[in-house]
Amino acid sequence: MLNPYICKKIVMEPDKSDAFYGRLKNELLKNTEWPSDYLYKFIVPTDTERIDQINRIFDNTGAVIESKQSRKGKYTSLSIMVNLKNPDEVIEKYKEVGKIKGVISL
Repeated sequence: MLNPYICKKIVMEPDKSDAFYGRLKNELLKNTEWPSDYLYKFIVPTDTERIDQINRIFDNTGAVIESKQSRKGKYTSLSIMVNLKNPDEVIEKYKEVGKIKGVISL
């Protein structure tokens, strides 16, 4: 399993995303045997709709989703462990979640 912190923080900027995802794919191919479990970590403003959107993205994947609110309840962190077939599936999920406003991928 790949250490999820190898990916660092993902800031979605259109002109940089292709280069970022290319590097991520290369790292995943080099350091992981597929299929493999992958751990996603997201921080999102505590908003039921946004959290539900992320949950729907991982519906029917067998993902284990854990959530924890910040001390003041302003933000929610989501840890999502899911078994995926290849790096392209990892990147696909990042891109889907990246469309949700205010989500930070770690």
